[in-house]
Formats: sequence, structure tokens, C-alpha cells
Amino acid sequence: MEHLSNSTLASLNGKLPLPAYRLAEVKPQIGIVHLGPGAFFRGHQAFYTDQALQHGGDWAISAVSMRSADVSQALMPQDGLYTLAVLDSQTSYQIIGSVQEVLIASEQYAAVLARLTASSTRYVTMTITEKGYCLNAAGELDLQHPQIQQDLSGNSQAVTAIGLLASALAARYQANVAPFCVISCDNLTDNGHKLRRALISYAAQNDPALANWLEQQLISPCTMVDSITPATDDALRTNVTAEIGLTDNWPIKREAFVQWVIEDILPSDRPAWQQAGVIYAADVSAFEKAKLRLLNAPHSTLAYTGYLLGYETVYDAMQDQQLVAQLQQMVTAEIIPSFIAPAELDVNQYSADIFARFRNPAIRHLLAQIAWDGSQKMPMRILPAIKDNLAAGRSIERLSSCLAAWFLFIRRRASEGEKLVDPLADTLLAVAAQCTGKASQDVPLFLAIDAVFPAELSLNEAFLTAVMAAYQQLTVFVAQRTSGPDATQQISTQYRGAL
Repeated sequence: MEHLSNSTLASLNGKLPLPAYRLAEVKPQIGIVHLGPGAFFRGHQAFYTDQALQHGGDWAISAVSMRSADVSQALMPQDGLYTLAVLDSQTSYQIIGSVQEVLIASEQYAAVLARLTASSTRYVTMTITEKGYCLNAAGELDLQHPQIQQDLSGNSQAVTAIGLLASALAARYQANVAPFCVISCDNLTDNGHKLRRALISYAAQNDPALANWLEQQLISPCTMVDSITPATDDALRTNVTAEIGLTDNWPIKREAFVQWVIEDILPSDRPAWQQAGVIYAADVSAFEKAKLRLLNAPHSTLAYTGYLLGYETVYDAMQDQQLVAQLQQMVTAEIIPSFIAPAELDVNQYSADIFARFRNPAIRHLLAQIAWDGSQKMPMRILPAIKDNLAAGRSIERLSSCLAAWFLFIRRRASEGEKLVDPLADTLLAVAAQCTGKASQDVPLFLAIDAVFPAELSLNEAFLTAVMAAYQQLTVFVAQRTSGPDATQQISTQYRGAL
């Protein structure tokens, strides 16, 4: 069977939505470089840019993987084309054409730098996950990070995204080319401002003049992104092949809901993202906080607790009415009161819509995948709400259960010999090895990890007591649900006096 490619694209005309600009005689040139061409990017930013390109402009994307060759090997034989399946009550398909090339920084470093330094590249977007920014607990660039130190030494090509972008910006500065606008699309609180500070801080280590130039000219808006994008599986590939009659090496699937909010500070020379549905807002933080707290916090809680209960996917876990009721209580009692929502947002309806999205039977989102990188997610998704509630004298009982579930998840992975996907995996597994199963022993060990828990929180007695109580209660709850009453009695006896 033939592959999806520029040469076969016209054969799909009339069958499903196509990127008309790919069929035009004059095709758009590259104006955007994207770091981190994973599934979310291809279902989200590449989708929005694909829709924007229907309105014209030279905004094709050069996608850059820092190390992995997988996406390049899949998409380059297809000229960057791939199928997007939108999973709702009925599945719809479309071909995305905004990605023109996929480069691998570790293997094609000179080509990547050439793209980043070209005057035609006006935007750099990023989905590199929270850990890719190499920030410390205070949200500043971690200058002691081994890879940051390696990049600052200048002895080899950059291995971090921050080092790579700073090198490209230095070259633009020397060539008197304006800096590109850099847009973080990761679930990182205040992402644009943190990215901007990180780049300036990096530049200041070796070149104060470059840092001053960036301080004056670098644009890095805050953003909020949202759409559930599960990993591609064989079932999707089979369905796509049947739908388009061509082989697609790496199709993407996501839910119908998709949202991108960008701080309204972009230059006027921009892709037609607004026509594609992007929201430009003066203050993104309210949208960002609503999403982190009303979607990401329950999502993580569901992932860890559902995994402990033996569920595989979000949909599976959402069939557990007892678990869902606990999540809803957390949202109502502790999350909604913890922040001021944007005036445009009905938080109760927004939360109800999120739970409906979690129940989408067409989305097979693995709990184990959502559980990745907990050390980076907890400080963004859970700890801010806990801090706000502690300061206001509100309950943190249910929010603490997410931390307890994360701790028990780490212990479960360690005991089963399963890989823990987390930049602090070694530290977390070392802590798990010291755990005895008692809250009074285990919880302080986890809270002592200062890369996750700041001292003012880990030493807070109310916080410590709440997390220990949640840890004990969740241990009993999981035992009761998975092992029966005998195990529950044994665990309850073990915990008697643990606090």
C-alpha cells in the first residue's frame, strides 16, 4: 500500500479535509521552528498552524527533536504529513500539513542552528515538558544543572533546549537579526515569563551584552494549552489506513476539545492563529490557573489513585463512582475556592465539562502515561492550591490525597521493579527503598525532597499532618478495594498509632 505523502495527497481530495496550501503551486515557507514534536504538539499547535495556513502566510514548521529520531523517521518519508483523528461521538479525520520537516538536534545540529538563526524564522514554539526547562524549585534557571553547566562550558553542541535557543539568539545578535518570538506551550505556571528569564539568565553567564539585548527585545508570551492527546496505538493506525486508503507511519488522535490562550503581546506579523480559534488575552494567568487546578490536578489525582486501584485508562477509572465522587469533592471543596477564575469562565460548568471529557469512551488515555514526571507536575498542579488554602485556613485534606497517591505510586513501581519515568527517578526510588509503610516514617522522607517541596511547605505542621493522614487513609482504601476486608484489617492494625 502507498504511503501518505505529497505525491499521494491529491488522491484524498473530497474524502476528508486536506491542507490546501500543500496542493497549491506556491507553497508556504518555514517561519516557525518547534522544539519537541510529540503527540501533543501534532494534535495542538501544528493543528492550529495548519488551520492558520489556510489563510496564507509563510508559517510552515520545522519540527526539532532534541535527541530522538522516531518522529523524523516516521514523518520525513511522508513529507511531514500525517492524519489527525478527532475522537468524539463520531470520529473525524483530517490531514495536517503544517510540518514541513523534522530535524534531530543531536545529529543535525548545524541544520537546526541554521533554521533558528534564519531571519525568516520569526517564531519558536516549544513542548518539551516541564523538566526540559531545567528550572529549580523557585522557577529560575538551575545553573547547577549538569546539562546547563555542560552547555555553558561551550565545549560541545548544546544538549538542552535553553542552551540551544541561547546559542541561536547569540548568533542572531551578532548578525544584527532581531530575536525570534519564543512561545512555551508546556503546562508550566507563568511559562512565558519563566522561559524568558531562563534565557536571559543563561546569556548573562557568558555575555552580559547579549543578556541586555534580550532584556530589551525578547518576546515570550505566557500561554495556556489544553487538549487530551493519548498515545498512538495500532488500533488508530488500522482505522486511519481504512479511512484514507494509505499507510500513515504515525497518525495522531485527540479529543474534540482543543484550546490555546496566548498573552496578547505578539508582533503584528503573526500566523492567522486567531482565525483558527486561538484566544488572545491580556492576562493568561487566570485561564492557566483554572486549567491547572480544575483539569490537571484532578487528572493527576485520577492517574495515581486509579493506577493503585488497578485501572489502566482514564475512562476505566471514571467508571468507578466512588473514586469520581472523591474527585468531585476535591474540586468543589478545595480547588474552586482556592483561586479567582477569569470573569469569562463559569468554573462549575468548566469542571463539569472536564469530567465529561474524562468519560469520553473514544479516548484511551493511559493512567501510567499521565503519571510520568510527577516531580515536575506536583509543584505546578497541586502545591500552589495547597499553599493558597493553607494561607486562607481552608481544607487541604483532599488535595493531600493526590500527594499521598503519588508517593504510593512510586512505592508500587519500585516494589514491582517497573521503570519510573521522572527526572528525579533515582532520588524517588531511593526514598521508596527506605519506606516502611507507616505514614509517620514515609511521608517526611518524601517531603524532604527539596527539589519538589520548598522548606516553608515541608516544615508546615498542618501540611505534614494532612499528608500523613491522607497517606494512611489511602493505603487502607486501596487495600480495601483491591484485597478485601482481611487485608484492610491488617493494614488498619499496622497504621494504629502511626500518626
